[in-house]
Amino acid sequence: MATNKDFETKNRKRFCGRIATGDYDAIIIGRSQFEKVPISMERQIAILRQQRQEILDGIRELKENSGDHFSRKQMERTKKSIDAKLKELNDQSRKDDVVTFEELGVDRIFIDEAHYYKNLASFSKMRNVSGIAQTEAQKSSDLYMKCRYLDEITGGRGVIFATGTPISNTMVEMFTMQKYLQYNTLKKHGLLHFDAWASTFGETVTAIELAPEGYTFFRWKKYIPLNL
Repeated sequence: MATNKDFETKNRKRFCGRIATGDYDAIIIGRSQFEKVPISMERQIAILRQQRQEILDGIRELKENSGDHFSRKQMERTKKSIDAKLKELNDQSRKDDVVTFEELGVDRIFIDEAHYYKNLASFSKMRNVSGIAQTEAQKSSDLYMKCRYLDEITGGRGVIFATGTPISNTMVEMFTMQKYLQYNTLKKHGLLHFDAWASTFGETVTAIELAPEGYTFFRWKKYIPLNL
């Protein structure tokens, strides 16, 4: 079980080295410690390039179909954000003394309180639908990349989530959980993009709800599931 001292800068390499060379049934570390073990730079670049291509395909489709201008602008901003991340990664010199997540030899992870990682970007051509985020938290992006690596070496059996609130705000969170845990299944059925998933399993409706102040009503679009 890792302590705060184990993940101090001067001790982190030694502790990760013990994981990589030891024969342990389980290693227990905190969320902030987990984020300090980086996925390899090559894998980060590959996944970011894949996401960039998905956005470019979406932008092209919107242009060809005279799609919503606002949605195109949102996707353009997301592409610029990915370009900035790629430039930062390409400008960094690889440090040989950094132990990457792949080098640890871990073949399964159990994520407790998994709802903390629900802020994962969902690229969409829809506009003003509650819960769709064009940006994502760094911790969510980091976990997503590690899940994809474990899928590769275990055939999709290397990630287990535990949470009492997998869905708490919007149904988009259901799609996010599936991206983490059922990536290969979504890909197999052509449902890896949110728009395809949403058109298959749900619909968007405009609803009137009471504002938090208790006296003002407002209208918004939300995604609702079908046949659940």
